[in-house]
Amino acid sequence: MSESVKEFNDYRSKMNDKILGDNNKIIKRIFNLDTNAFAEGALDVKTKELLGLVASTVLRCDDCVKYHLETSYKIGLKKEEVVEALGIATLVGGTIVIPHLRRAYEFWDALEEDSKTK
Repeated sequence: MSESVKEFNDYRSKMNDKILGDNNKIIKRIFNLDTNAFAEGALDVKTKELLGLVASTVLRCDDCVKYHLETSYKIGLKKEEVVEALGIATLVGGTIVIPHLRRAYEFWDALEEDSKTK
């Protein structure tokens, strides 16, 4: 696993465990709501992930972008689909999201590289 993907996942897992370990009802409900929002419904999971990716890019949340990129990769979205969604995000968000677009491409490349080494 590439260092950037491993580092992101290790940190996210460690901190989520710490946060949820405090047993705060509000935080646990928000985490649960987030999980359930991306479950299959009237929209399929792939569409929801692309929506999450676009929103995360426009809001300029690199951690969120990485999360949605990795999930998109795992559920079988093609690079072309992800790039098209990132194009919409850049259109909506404007040039200020270009640095996040760069990091998104870099992270997607890391995900692809990981699959080649397995």
